Parts: sequence; C-alpha cells; structure tokens
Amino acid sequence: MAANFAAKVLFEHEGVFIHPSGDEIGVEHDVLVCGSLQLVEKDGDVMMEFTPLEDSVDPSHMLCAAKDSSSVMEWVQCGGQHQGERGQQLLESQLSYETDWDLVNSASFKKKSCTNGSVMGGNERSRWFFSVSLSQLGTVTIQEDHAGPALIFTRKESSSLPPLHFHQGGSRELLDSLRRIATLSESPEDESRLLISTPNKILSQSFENLLDDNNYGLVHKFRKDPYVTTLDRFSKVTNYIFDAFRGTEEQHQRPPEEVAHLLGEVIPGLEINQQEEPGFEVITRVDLGTRPQVTRSEPLSPDSWSQHQDQEGRMIHISRLKESIFRGGLCHATRKEAWKFLLGYFPWNSTLEQRKSLQRSKTDEYFRMKLQWKSVSEEQEKRNSRLRDYKSLIEKDVNRTDRTNRFFEGMDTPGLVLLHDILMTYCMYDFDLGYVQGMSDLLSPIVFVMENEVDAFWCFVSFMDQMHQNFEEQMQGMKTQLIQLSTLLRLLDPSFWSYLESQDSGYLYFCFRWLLIRFKREFSFQDILRLWEVMWTGLPCQNFHLLLCCAILDSEKAKIMEENYGFNEILKHVNELSMKLDVEEILQKAESICLQINKCQGLPQSVVTILSLDTETRGISDSNDFGSAAAAVVRTPHRDDHTCATNGHLRSMDSQHRKVAFMS
Repeated sequence: MAANFAAKVLFEHEGVFIHPSGDEIGVEHDVLVCGSLQLVEKDGDVMMEFTPLEDSVDPSHMLCAAKDSSSVMEWVQCGGQHQGERGQQLLESQLSYETDWDLVNSASFKKKSCTNGSVMGGNERSRWFFSVSLSQLGTVTIQEDHAGPALIFTRKESSSLPPLHFHQGGSRELLDSLRRIATLSESPEDESRLLISTPNKILSQSFENLLDDNNYGLVHKFRKDPYVTTLDRFSKVTNYIFDAFRGTEEQHQRPPEEVAHLLGEVIPGLEINQQEEPGFEVITRVDLGTRPQVTRSEPLSPDSWSQHQDQEGRMIHISRLKESIFRGGLCHATRKEAWKFLLGYFPWNSTLEQRKSLQRSKTDEYFRMKLQWKSVSEEQEKRNSRLRDYKSLIEKDVNRTDRTNRFFEGMDTPGLVLLHDILMTYCMYDFDLGYVQGMSDLLSPIVFVMENEVDAFWCFVSFMDQMHQNFEEQMQGMKTQLIQLSTLLRLLDPSFWSYLESQDSGYLYFCFRWLLIRFKREFSFQDILRLWEVMWTGLPCQNFHLLLCCAILDSEKAKIMEENYGFNEILKHVNELSMKLDVEEILQKAESICLQINKCQGLPQSVVTILSLDTETRGISDSNDFGSAAAAVVRTPHRDDHTCATNGHLRSMDSQHRKVAFMS
C-alpha cells in the first residue's frame, strides 16, 4: 500500500557554494554558484537537494556582498541566528555534598535541532540544481582549503556530485544531521572519507515502533528479514551482522537454512549442535524427575529493611535479607537504598558514616569525569570523531527511551537530562566501550529509582560491569550466553530442542533481545524493577537469567509445536510476547526449574558449571522452603570471585572453551 508522506525539511543551510570549473561551457571563470542545501524527507525517502539562488556571486566581491546582495545578507543573518541559538540552561539541584560542583551542572548540553516545515518552492531549477536520495550516496569526502571545508559526495555507481563548499560554516551541522538518519563510518583506505550506509527505513525502526506501527505490519517486516528486524535496534552490536543478513533489495526473505548458516559465520564458535567431535563433552539423557512447586512472597517493606541494620548502619543477616528480596522483591520506598547494595555501589558491611564518605569521594570523581566532556570546545570536538559519534548517538537514544513513563515525558525534562549526562560521563569512564545502543535501556530504571545523578551513575557502572561483554563488538558475551542457554534447554526438554533444530532455530537467536538488555523490552517498566532486583540477589544460582529464558520458552513450547511454527513464525511469536508476560509467574517457574535441576544426580559438568551448583550438597533436600533447601544447595559466587561473572561469561575457567554435544 502506497503511503503519502508530507514533505519535511530535516536540515537547511544557505550560503553553500559550488565552484564551477572554468572549462565548462557557458561558465565564466572564477564565478561561484551560491545556493541552499536541504535534507528533505518526502514519500518515505530522504533527499539531499541543492537549489541555486537566482544570482551567482563573483568571488572578487564576496567580502562586501553582505552589504550589496540581499541573498547573501539573508545567509549571513541566518548563520548568525544559528550561532546565537542557545539551549535553555538546566540547573540541577544536588545534595549538600554536591554543591561545589554546581558550576559543572550549570552548563547545559547543546541539542542539535532540525527545522520542520514544507519544502520551499519557486526557486529556479537551473543547471546546478540537483536532488539525490541518500540511499544512492556511497561516500562523502571532507576536504579543507584556505576558503573553508568542502564536502564531496559520491554516488554508489562512483559518479560524484559537484563539491559543496561551506565558506562560512555549516558542514559539521550537515554531517551531524546525516548521522541522525544514516550511518557514517570512516573508510579504512582514506581517513578523510566517510562511508554512508542507509538501512532500510522499515528495518531501522526501534522496538517501540516495531510493536506499534500503523504504516507497516509486523508480519511484513519479519517476512522481509526477521533477524534484521529483531536485531537492528542495537547498532554497534548488530551493524557487524546487518549487511550479512540484509541481502539484496530484490530478496524478500532469506531461506531459514541460509540465515542459520550466516549466524554461524558471523559469530564464530556458536556451534550449538555439534556431534561427536574431538573435545566435546558427550551428555546422555538425564531423568529430571518432577518439578517442585514454589511460592512467592510479599515485597520487603522499609521496616523489614531497617531491621537488618545495626546501630552503626551495617547490614546484618545478609543471606536472610537476600532471600527475602529474591522471594518477593522490594517495596518501591526501599529500592533507592537497597539497590545500591544489590548492585555493589555500597559494601554490605559498611557503616552509615563510611557510606557518606564514599558518596563524597564518588561525587568528586564523577564530576571530574563530567567536566572532561563538558569542557570540550567545539574545535576539540571537530578533531574527536569518536566523541562526536557517542554524543550524537546518545542524544538520539535519550529522546526515545521510555518516553511513555512520566519521569521521562516531555522535552528537556530532568529525567532526560540525567540520562544524557550520565551516559556522556560513562563514555569518559570507559572510553573504549563508550556508548552502544541499548545501554540507555539499562540506565533508565536506575535513574528512575535513584533520582540522583551521582548515585545513578555509580549504580549503572556496577550494572555495566556485569553486562559489559554484551555490548562488545566481538559479541563474546552474547555467544557464551546463547551456548549456555542451548545447553540448559537441551537438558530440560530434548523434544522441544529437536523441534527448534528442525526449524533451523537451534541458534536461539529469538532470545537475543532478552539476553542483551535483560528482558527490558519484554516486561512492563514496573515489572522490570521487580525482575532486576530479584536477579541482583545472585539467588538461587548463577546465571538465573538463563533459567528465566527457559521458563518463558517452557510456557510457549506447546503453542509453538502444536501450531507447527516455522522459522519466521517462531521469531514473530517470541517478539509478540513483549508486555504480555507475567513476571511473578515466570520467576516462580524459573525457580522451580532450578530446584528440579539441583535435585538431579549425574548432571553434566557443563550444567553444574553454568549454574555454579554445589556438587557436595546438591540433591539432598526436597523441601520447598527456600532458606533450608535452595540456599543450602546452591553456591552463589561472591562479587569478587574472579572465576566467574554474574553475566554468564566464564572468564577464568577452562570450561569456557568446552564445546557440548548431546546424545539421547
């Protein structure tokens, strides 16, 4: 169905010059063509258009043209207006120990705005006018000369557009606008050349739009390319595999077996279904027995939390406290303090005075890092492409993160400012990783609970310590977790596993989003607060989030198999589960699965390692009482235990490199 889109100007700059060659017929020597450059969205496509002004400009009169030429005068005034724009400064109120840093907060970040409106008409379509779709552009080369920067755009078929000269600025703003709607990456052969990649508009929708889009049906997206539709939300992680999955424009749907083969090529080592190869652990079918019933409890109240503190503010009976949090979560009034302990920002054995001292030192450390990016001048930023890219991506993501939540509604709200500033400061904290799409999803619940910039930042740092490998370009964390999940699923339900294999879904890539951002898009905002605080207890086993995946699949396997879902239908069905899952039901089933596995004798060593089960006490009790049974039989790794990480990445274990094969 054809859709009619109103034309909208995304970028406009007057005073862009073309320098015609003196060899061209009908062109006087040294005459410049001055015009207006626009990025215009119309009919679902983005066009770059250059419209010459009526009169050409002689460079010999260019210095005085501002007085004599109304067109150039208008250009100068327009440029002055752009330079005079200043974002409203947002003064953030801080706690008493942060007042010394108020000067840092008084400097607001500069948002790059676009001018919306109809495309202006009436300009003469001279020989220098051009209009080209961004999808047809392949590269842009940046040149510097005495007259200022110039941009040379080249079409994908290698023909070049006339060089565009920006004598009075505007080239940087154009590139920033392009980065919002396309991907610009440095060419490996030429540092001055940027490669332009414009993903299909349908596929580049965020997950919010994928789930609620009136223009394009979700089924249509999945038919075109289901894996790209699922993964395109997270650019740095998924751009690596985007081109491999996309195929040609004429190719509406890759065969499932071809996509499965591509997955193996894109993520080397994701060998889930290997059989009888050297170095593989052969696992026979295990009788799991019946699955025990478990119950959930009420959230931990502020009074109950206070009862676990001594007179100096130290937390006491920590194991019992964690059990209570795992069993029922926390009342919202308790979260602001409890999350700091659960995430490791506050040590469990610290006194109240020690925590105040820690906050003061962490406040100084935070604002020193924040000052680093706040004090970067425009000239410095021009020579730091990575910082520009981080900043552009953060500004784009912040403006679309949890906007239905009242805390993040509206424009320039305190919640959005906190998201932006914390993410920018994290780039200074970990510049190698910087910012990757998806990290704003992990931060927003923490900002919502903490309502404090410094505390939210350090809690986010602790959370990212767990999640770091999920966002690395080599995707080692995702690869490890998918292999571990397949190991558990094959143990729990071999028949369902075999069915997935028969539908070319054995790589479990439909679980990619679950693992990448810890179910953030699968549950409501309030349910995510409950789910995360339960997982942060580290109970009842390591990698409990993998058992949550198994619980969701266990609830859906009957429908998938009875309806005989194929490759595309499985992926579509899993994505449609978003916001329809019952968090308490899933937590209950996942814990039940953990107890069921723990009671089994003769478990494969790979499973014992993944869940970090205590082999000495495993299987000794059938009690449903968590304190007397599960807590006693499951070893939870300490935060400082370097043999494993809570994200499921076994960093210092020989078993990290073990491949697993199954035999029924």
